[in-house]
Amino acid sequence: MSRRALLGLGGGLVVGAAAAGAAGAVAVDAARTPDPAPSPADRTYPFTGAHQAGIVTPAQDRLYLAAFDVTTTDRDALVDLLRRWTVMAARMTQGLPAGPFAPASGPYDAPPDDTGEAADLPAAGLTITFGFGRSLFVGAPGATAPDADRFGLGGRLPAGLVELPHFAGDDLDPARSDGDLVVQACADDPQVAVHAVRNLSRAAFGTARIRWTQLGYGRTSSTSTAQRTPRNLFGFKDGTANLKAEETADVETHVWVPADAATEGGTDAAWLTGGTYLVARRIRMHVETWDRSSLREQEALVGRTKGEGAPLSGGTEFTEPDLDATGGDGKPLVALDSHVRLAHPTQNDGVRMLRRGYNFTDGNDALGRLDAGLLFLAFVVDPRTHFVPMQTRLSAQDGLMEYLVHTGSGLFAVPPGVPDGALPTGSDGTPVLTDDAPFIGQALFA
Repeated sequence: MSRRALLGLGGGLVVGAAAAGAAGAVAVDAARTPDPAPSPADRTYPFTGAHQAGIVTPAQDRLYLAAFDVTTTDRDALVDLLRRWTVMAARMTQGLPAGPFAPASGPYDAPPDDTGEAADLPAAGLTITFGFGRSLFVGAPGATAPDADRFGLGGRLPAGLVELPHFAGDDLDPARSDGDLVVQACADDPQVAVHAVRNLSRAAFGTARIRWTQLGYGRTSSTSTAQRTPRNLFGFKDGTANLKAEETADVETHVWVPADAATEGGTDAAWLTGGTYLVARRIRMHVETWDRSSLREQEALVGRTKGEGAPLSGGTEFTEPDLDATGGDGKPLVALDSHVRLAHPTQNDGVRMLRRGYNFTDGNDALGRLDAGLLFLAFVVDPRTHFVPMQTRLSAQDGLMEYLVHTGSGLFAVPPGVPDGALPTGSDGTPVLTDDAPFIGQALFA
């Protein structure tokens, strides 16, 4: 026996004796020691509520975004799908299997209710958020009757669910853009997020099919003051001035659709009251070119220091940038073409957005360059006022555009949530599917 092993054995005997003597004290102390806080992996967020989860929820670390095309013209089939999706989402967000039976149980000669890859995993803070694309109401661009209004929803198209204009710097791939339906699954475990979309996609067979998907990692925005500001693939802190969930008055103003917007343009869009709009933009970053740029140029283009994230006008990360401050040469310290200046609310009529962006890396292209960048996600009260003007200005004036190209785009109306306590439950208290179970977007089909 080596000296190390001998010492280990002796130490073990001492520890064992001490443990035996202390057992009683531990038992007594355990009764007055509070339970530890749940780990991030065990965290759950309720699916039901006035608003859908996954919007003001503290941004999780992983994302799986999927857009679907509806392949049927049967309105009842679409409603049935949304009802099934609602119950499945309510279950999976609580760490339950997608259906009433566990993946390894149920009828032996039928497919399992759940695909099973997340069977041993906790909920990991999973949220599932649903939205409707413009084409669900009026068909794809250029569609004619009967495809233009397959489900009789044309008169309920929200005024803000517009066709986004072509912006300078856009090189959009139609296969990575738009869609009738969108599902945003966010979690702190990528397998949990993928599992959610996989099961929803399986349930959609015969009614809808995936049009495009995007995996995201390393959130690039903070949606809560309790979260540290993350960094994007350019190495800069991103979303320092992002709207936070704790700013309830501003969230009410800049995120949730008010009742008085329901009849704009003569449409009946009351179903969207309390909902919001999701803007999704896949932005490829030319990281190789960026990596060869000087630190001076990088900071000047962003308008912040790369280390602290402070505005170039001085201060710390959360110091409000002084856009009027000039240097010894008389030029603005925060450059006129810097991202910070052009995106600042004072330059955009006070507009703010709730961003939930993520990094992505999808391999490389034929020249060996990384296909990587930012999946920009923002929830806004009206994209016509809270996204289009700002993006028009950025795409034309932002110096960062030299290093960016937008390759995918989507705009979706996100309805309010299913009310608390509305979903039917079984004898075990978990959500179950019934013919009259409420569903996401139900007011749209009323």
